[in-house]
Amino acid sequence: MTWSIVARDPETGHFGIAVASRFFAVGAAVPHIKGRVGAVATQAFVSPLYGTDGLKLLEDGKSPDEIIATLTARDDGRRQRQFHLIDARGRNAAYTGEICVDWAGHLVDDNVSVAGNMLAGPQVIAETLRVYKERIAAGAPLAERLLDAMDAGEAAGGDKRGKQSAAMVLYRDQDYPWLRINADDHTDPLGELRRLYAVAQERFLHVAETMPTRENPHGMIERRVIDEKIAALEAAREAEGRPSASFATPWKP
Repeated sequence: MTWSIVARDPETGHFGIAVASRFFAVGAAVPHIKGRVGAVATQAFVSPLYGTDGLKLLEDGKSPDEIIATLTARDDGRRQRQFHLIDARGRNAAYTGEICVDWAGHLVDDNVSVAGNMLAGPQVIAETLRVYKERIAAGAPLAERLLDAMDAGEAAGGDKRGKQSAAMVLYRDQDYPWLRINADDHTDPLGELRRLYAVAQERFLHVAETMPTRENPHGMIERRVIDEKIAALEAAREAEGRPSASFATPWKP
């Protein structure tokens, strides 16, 4: 029902998953991440337990290959499942059941994997991976690598049934996401993700930098600092004549 990319930034240890499908709210089913632990994407005839239990097993120190063996061995539905995962050390693995709907398959590379089913063909995941690696070489941020890679997969044919939803989830080193955006029911879900990412850059991601962490449970206490930064960014955007990407109503003082 889907194709997805699971990635770890080797320089920062941050994790990201991007996914798209002709299926409603794919972001509610496929991506599972925990900071400093790992990332799992579970899809095809989806089992959420591959995500939840996969993260628990990663936290217990099991390797991705061991986790695939453990989770598929206990599941009589494994022949129609697909999942791929990566751990905090960059070890990764993928599994595609033999009766997943064609075209179905996966590719695994250093700190990244791509998997899909019900696709237009193998070129979808091949292009997704190629562009992701190309964008690494260009020094693009993790979020932009994922979005560009998914766009390339869509241009190569994407889900053979069409388009409906997409999601991108990014974790740094905390138990909560740094960013989670979803286009649950849209004619251009990947385009909508790009708009949402642009909206996030206007305010949300700056606020995210101030949130409490394990190392600093207070976060930024002085709100004035971030308010002034956001106001300056908005003033610069308006001076350049760039409209906001957001659909929000005007700010009420």
